[in-house]
Amino acid sequence: MTFRSTVTALTGLFGLLAGMSEAQAIEGYAKPWQMGLQEAVSPSMEGIHWFHNGLLLPIITLITLFVLGLLVYVMVKFNAKANPVPSRTTHNTTIEVIWTVVPILILVIIAIPSFRLLYLQRDIPAADMTIKVIGNPGWNWTYEYPDLGLNEDGSAKVSFTASLDENARDIETARAANVPYLLKTDAPVYVPVNKTVKLIVTSDPDGIIHAWTIPSFGMKIDAIPGRLNEDWFKATRTGVFFGQCSELCGKDHAYMPIEVIVLEQADYDAWAQKAQTAGVEEAHKYVTARLAAKDQLAQN
Repeated sequence: MTFRSTVTALTGLFGLLAGMSEAQAIEGYAKPWQMGLQEAVSPSMEGIHWFHNGLLLPIITLITLFVLGLLVYVMVKFNAKANPVPSRTTHNTTIEVIWTVVPILILVIIAIPSFRLLYLQRDIPAADMTIKVIGNPGWNWTYEYPDLGLNEDGSAKVSFTASLDENARDIETARAANVPYLLKTDAPVYVPVNKTVKLIVTSDPDGIIHAWTIPSFGMKIDAIPGRLNEDWFKATRTGVFFGQCSELCGKDHAYMPIEVIVLEQADYDAWAQKAQTAGVEEAHKYVTARLAAKDQLAQN
């Protein structure tokens, strides 16, 4: 059995230690008292799950138990009562070599999969679609879909600004409306499932630095004025996934959420067509009704 297969087999056990229950991993945001990482719905986040739960957590657990055992052994064997005449040994070449070499080997074991994961995240594959994301001084996000057509001035025909939904601003109104507190937006981003989405991320030239983040996608990219950054994700299942600006950006930093709805290709195509002809608001209403009808049909 290889090292990787061994630690992969332990992932389930250590995942339980980390609090990763099925009940906690069905929606794209953190729950009260949740432990562990959010559900993985992209290749990057799956790699992060394995790296954290399958590799780092077992290693650090073994190190902690080993150090605890050494402390107990030293306290029992080398206390003043057991050794009234203390040893005057000051150096031990073997021990010093071991405690130098072993940590280096552990770091090498950690570094190799870490570099592979970083390469996966930063090596942007051929994209099926592109979305431009702009962080605004008003603590909201503007989204542009250049693949859905351009105006004569070169701007995207389908674009919109997403702000915090007013129902989500207060914890009591959020609970009454059954929406996630400080996470629900008034204009969600729509993408198709199992498609590589390339993000071009920037910030308003007169703005400040923000960061676009969806934990379930395992991604975070800074939005910097005057600079275009790139990132990508590939959502592997449908659903609604939330994030927030992850850069301290001013007084309304806590009120700058991100909402991404991942649809089946046919539903996304329906949204895109409606957005091009009737506008984003009408497209949102249309797809919401379409999904509700599908759910009702499935229940019957």
